[in-house]
Amino acid sequence: MGADATAASERLSAALAAIDSANADDPHTIVVDGVARPKELAHAELMTEWVQRLDPDADDAQLVAARAHHLRRWALPRSDYPEGRAGYLRWRAAQGKRHAAEVADIVTAVGYDDDFAADVSAIVAKKGLSTDARVQTHEDALCLVFLQTQLDDLADKLGDDHMVEVLAKTLVKMSSAARRMAQDLDLGERAAALLEAAEG
Repeated sequence: MGADATAASERLSAALAAIDSANADDPHTIVVDGVARPKELAHAELMTEWVQRLDPDADDAQLVAARAHHLRRWALPRSDYPEGRAGYLRWRAAQGKRHAAEVADIVTAVGYDDDFAADVSAIVAKKGLSTDARVQTHEDALCLVFLQTQLDDLADKLGDDHMVEVLAKTLVKMSSAARRMAQDLDLGERAAALLEAAEG
């Protein structure tokens, strides 16, 4: 590996490590493979794994976007905003601005330029979903992490019929390759049945 390639690899590693360090402070936990871990840290690692499986040639912006897709999301709780769609949209907009600023600070601190930071933010915001294959890969990874980690709990809250509707809307967002991967997920009997019903 040449000096330039080594420096680029070290820069990416530094960005991912900084994002992981920030997400490690998440007070919420999620159980992955039987181990309770900070939620956003675990989700970020799973996102990165899925992006790499979906696109083995994923560039630095894709990998950083995967790792930072919910960077410190708990810092701006949904409960700080009014109930209903208007409150939700205000929260999403505020999250987007906060997130873009924090990601930009991290990546520029390790040597990436402003254009790279903007590219990462655009992928996270899913801009150009219909035209940018990298953004579709990001969307696919988001959907797969959702199916992998949240399907059961959400089904308990929503009930089976509503959950099938949610899954049908999720599947429509996914590429054919990602939908095939979803069929191979290690889901429980109920979750697998719900996913099958949504596909039907």
